Amino acid sequence: MALKTLVKISNVTNLSDARYCAGMGVDMLGFSMDADSPDYVDPKKFGEIRGWVAGVQIVGETTSTDPEIIEQLLSTYQPDLLQVDEAALLPYLSTLTKSENDLRFILRVDVAQLTFDQLDTLLQTGASNADYVLLESKGPMHLDTDVKELLKRQASRYPILLGTGISAENVHQLLADLSVRGIALSGGVEEQPGNKEFGELMDILEAIEEE
Repeated sequence: MALKTLVKISNVTNLSDARYCAGMGVDMLGFSMDADSPDYVDPKKFGEIRGWVAGVQIVGETTSTDPEIIEQLLSTYQPDLLQVDEAALLPYLSTLTKSENDLRFILRVDVAQLTFDQLDTLLQTGASNADYVLLESKGPMHLDTDVKELLKRQASRYPILLGTGISAENVHQLLADLSVRGIALSGGVEEQPGNKEFGELMDILEAIEEE
């Protein structure tokens, strides 16, 4: 199975989501390593899920800004990529991992918190140490013409993963218009089988399957 673009699934919490997404050909599966997160996956469960999925990159996700805590998480989970929310951490973290296996980084940015200028500045200063920059939005975000123009400019310079404003109906148009490196979608919570989010995620993945 192949998809038309690189896809990261964030906040995977269970094996059924992980196996479905891996089977659909997604590139990266992200798991929250933060014990206080509603999407937290403990190391034992993480190890079990990881053992069942092949051919995908595993992303350890954390909102921690404490380098010592992040070092402990890296040592416990040993992900292929590390996702952080703080650009200032990246220069230090990249020195840590040079001696070990070559860890790569995703910088997650909440675009709802930033003006266009702030986003531009953050990308210019912070993106140089990141392999991908994931643009998400905690609030609803409408991808109007101005936003699309900005994203188009940035996508030509930075490895952007778009994690907001995507639907099965607009995904092809967004990929054609924006030239982003890929997209990011969120996994669901298993207590609610068939919940809206996972249904939507399935629709989007099916929409971008290669014919």
